[in-house]
Amino acid sequence: MLDVLLPVSLMFIMFNIGLELTPADFRRVIEVPRGIGIGLVNLILISPLLAALVATIFNLDPVLAVGLVLLGSAPGGALANLYTSLAKGETALSVSLTAISSVICVITIPIYLSLADQHFGGGNLISDVNMAGVGLRVLAITLVPLSAGMYVHAKRSEWTKRNKSTMDRVTMVVFILVVIAAVASEFDVILNHFTEVALACLTLNLAAMSFSFFSARALKVSERAATAISLELGIHNAAVAITVGNLLGNDSFIIPAGVYSLFMFANGALFARFMYKRNVKSAEVATAEAAG
Repeated sequence: MLDVLLPVSLMFIMFNIGLELTPADFRRVIEVPRGIGIGLVNLILISPLLAALVATIFNLDPVLAVGLVLLGSAPGGALANLYTSLAKGETALSVSLTAISSVICVITIPIYLSLADQHFGGGNLISDVNMAGVGLRVLAITLVPLSAGMYVHAKRSEWTKRNKSTMDRVTMVVFILVVIAAVASEFDVILNHFTEVALACLTLNLAAMSFSFFSARALKVSERAATAISLELGIHNAAVAITVGNLLGNDSFIIPAGVYSLFMFANGALFARFMYKRNVKSAEVATAEAAG
């Protein structure tokens, strides 16, 4: 059942992300290179490394450790865009990071999976899995529907405007169902490892959000942009990790992504609420300076 549910659900989620993207979201790499560059370095390099570090600190079972790195390798999620908007952060930056990381993950996920397998599992956990095949499947279930969503946005903009809010609500329901299905499929294993997995996932979530926010601020990025970068690091597209983990032949790979999702919902919302007042003031100052 999961073999069908997960890919179809992820394709729907990626299609909906595509509905709000335009080529300008990718051109922003050139237009605002600092924010995009810092965000992408955090997403593509720091996040998987943090996941590997946390897995090592908590001495996770090798399968769970690889699953945590898989989660850390997943692109930013659409929920990060929503939370950034609610926090009055740089929503355009958040959307661009989600778009670009969703494209790049086709290459990076197989690479980090192989490295994690070598480090934690001695190269034996996914030795029978064709990583090139995994990359092609990730391409099929992420980039293809993402591109289709962008095409519909460009060609049927009025339809997109009328239906986007409904699609967002349906997508949220689909994502929640994916997480529930992932947790339910491995419920006994999760119960047996809940303490170690939960603490590792909570630590990774807090470490990723904190490191990305303060590193962005240290590099002279505005608080509103740092908010977007932090939420991108804290809120991954867990559906990608769950779907890819299901392709690897051992459903235990999906456990970290399922458990992590519980924390990213709550911590992301708390952070967005905390940053709201600070970012409103920053936005007002920026508007006044632009007008003056």
